[in-house]
Amino acid sequence: MTPSPPPAQNETRLRRTNLILGSLHGLSAAAMLALSNDFSLPVTATFLDGPPGDGAGQLDTLFDVRLGPAIAAFMILSSVFHFLVASPWGYPRYLRELRAGRNRFRWVEYSLSASLMIVLIAMLTGVSDVVALVALFGVNASMILFGWLMETVNPPDREPDWTPFWFGCVAGVVPWFAIGIYLWGPGSVGEPPAFVYGIFVSLFVFFNSFAINQWLQYKKAGRWADYYLGERTYMGLSLVAKSLLAWQIYANTLVG
Repeated sequence: MTPSPPPAQNETRLRRTNLILGSLHGLSAAAMLALSNDFSLPVTATFLDGPPGDGAGQLDTLFDVRLGPAIAAFMILSSVFHFLVASPWGYPRYLRELRAGRNRFRWVEYSLSASLMIVLIAMLTGVSDVVALVALFGVNASMILFGWLMETVNPPDREPDWTPFWFGCVAGVVPWFAIGIYLWGPGSVGEPPAFVYGIFVSLFVFFNSFAINQWLQYKKAGRWADYYLGERTYMGLSLVAKSLLAWQIYANTLVG
């Protein structure tokens, strides 16, 4: 049975919530740009300097990524999409999406912002190779897009096909496993700062909370039988996860 549209005050509340969250993300991005120092991390590539397998190759630094603007970028993405769905153009489309039991605006934003977050987490653990970073971005974006697929192939009036969900879980494990190798791998030399472990654990928990939220939605567990509760939960998780990553990095590397 297709969920009935929420009362008018709930629709107004959703619009107001998006405006508030868009403002919070935007203010956080502005604060990050204004307060951050110039701390940066390198993006590198190892190019062949002879036949394949002959020698270690030549390590080059392609460019440096300033963490302050990079963090501001995923906050700006969130802000833009919150304002987009609250806009006169976006809001009717947003409500149609929710009434159909999906929100493709959300998945597009997450595929960009969450994948950028994964790249920054990887860089903090020492991953710098451009190919590795591009691959981590792509795998994480694929995981997010399986979330899109889960919603689009499972309208509310039929029994869910869980295949996209489980494929998304498989894709979602890969970046965390790869980053974990750099934190706990036997070849690791030296000890990353404690805050890097804190970021890994806290963001791992929050990233998996998105999957739990979707699982509860499709199991129609308790209050999650209402799709709109899941939507509000996604918005809250997004705000907390992005803020947690941003200000943990700021407090430990970008002050001053």
